Amino acid sequence: MDILIVMVAGLLAIAAASMLGERIGVAAPLLLVLLGIGISLMPFVPDVEIDPEWILAGVLPPLLYSASVSMPTMDFRREFGAIGGLSVLLVVVSAIVLGSFFSWVIPDLNIWWGIALGAIVSPTDAVATSIVRGLPVSKRVVSILEGEGLLNDATALVLLRTAIAGAAASVSLLGVIGDFVFAVAVAAVIGLVVGHLNLKIRSKVTDSTVNTVISFTVPFLAAVPAEELGASGLVAAVVAGLVTGHGAPRSLSPRHRLSDTQNWRAVELVLEGAVFLTMGLELSTIVADVNDDHRGIGTAALVAAGALVVTILVRAAFVAPLIRLLRRRAARFERLKPKLYDAAGRLDGHGETYLFRGRRQASESQIARFRTRIRRGLADIDYFLAAPLDWRDGTVVVWAGMRGAVTLAAAQTLPEDTPARSLLVLVAFLVAVGSLLLQGGTLKRVVGWVTPTGAEETEEDDAQREGIRRLLAEAAAPLDGQSRWEQISAQRTALLDARDDGLFDAESLEKALNVLDAEQIGLELRRHPEG
Repeated sequence: MDILIVMVAGLLAIAAASMLGERIGVAAPLLLVLLGIGISLMPFVPDVEIDPEWILAGVLPPLLYSASVSMPTMDFRREFGAIGGLSVLLVVVSAIVLGSFFSWVIPDLNIWWGIALGAIVSPTDAVATSIVRGLPVSKRVVSILEGEGLLNDATALVLLRTAIAGAAASVSLLGVIGDFVFAVAVAAVIGLVVGHLNLKIRSKVTDSTVNTVISFTVPFLAAVPAEELGASGLVAAVVAGLVTGHGAPRSLSPRHRLSDTQNWRAVELVLEGAVFLTMGLELSTIVADVNDDHRGIGTAALVAAGALVVTILVRAAFVAPLIRLLRRRAARFERLKPKLYDAAGRLDGHGETYLFRGRRQASESQIARFRTRIRRGLADIDYFLAAPLDWRDGTVVVWAGMRGAVTLAAAQTLPEDTPARSLLVLVAFLVAVGSLLLQGGTLKRVVGWVTPTGAEETEEDDAQREGIRRLLAEAAAPLDGQSRWEQISAQRTALLDARDDGLFDAESLEKALNVLDAEQIGLELRRHPEG
């Protein structure tokens, strides 16, 4: 009964924080962390200790899966260079720099244990960075941050495992790289298989409720086999989510997708809220462990403050050249644009088209693929040129890189014989909470101060909407006089083809697809009012 009361109270607290956060303009995760800390400091509240496996294996896979389902795959592909740099290279660099810092300031802590703690506090939290979604920032910034949060946990956990092994025995650089490649490659294959099977099976299920229940198992069906094979379960869940999100509009009915969306939002709200609430509740337990070891809370606070400063500085030092590289790439693409237009003109103007420098005649399928590549290349260039990133966007990327529950959960997986284990766990906790409160609490002000590009609606947005209206009219025109059902099907196919080619931005396409879905659901209800 006591557990039931705690669960009900937790759900009410999550709901209250969500509603209050919208009214006072403070992100709900911040309110829940503060609430948890306040409750944990009450003398009559017992110590709270959560098994980290519940977070790493029970909570993160569905959360990352749900986030990746809603992540536009075209934007993910376009920003993959920046996402890969932030989620892999930056995590490795941060872990090494932080490892040197920790081994310097914490007595008797060697470099391997320092790198282990550095790996723990290096990754940004996908849930924490969701705070940026409601702010007026560039869509590219949101895509980069969300993509980073989906993948960097895997890098950190593989690096953590390697550092722990290095503390016990020697490891080679090739071994580290091999472990990482294996963890990602095997997980990606499993995620692809599970994602495609998910769509194939669920497309044959007619009941929306059953369909959604099946969807709840997908992240675990991807993550568990990957972990059993020594790969990254989180990467497997993310890949399965990307495959599902990309293929769902073609494979699943609007009613099924609407049911999925509504139920997964409820799951996200509960899981996210529970993660941040328990982060705060665990404070007293972690502090008690440090006091028992006579390590000193003040020491942990000073080390954590220094580590947080280091993480921000390293991130800023990495993001600054990254933004410059992205701008140079956009300029290079702009110079390439006339050549692509010329190639497209030659394809359209000459039936005797030759590829491979005239060595053999191209088939119709080769010409079609080449034409598609040109069309997508031009769309990619327009995407980068429409929203170029500058130092203001870079500032948001740096400040929005918050730590969260992954840091605390990973810290608690440190072996019991880890030197100064209780101190390291408290340092990780303080870095995560400090990052959430400092960066998350001031992010809105930072965005208002720098006024990043793409914050306001532009003529490009109007052009996107007009282009989509024309596309929908052209798709329905040949079916004039036929049923609206067939017209909707043709319009959805046209929108999804345009999505695959990257002709319109993801947000505009999603709105148009939602309108078609709502209209089709209305037709279904009129046909089968009892269904």
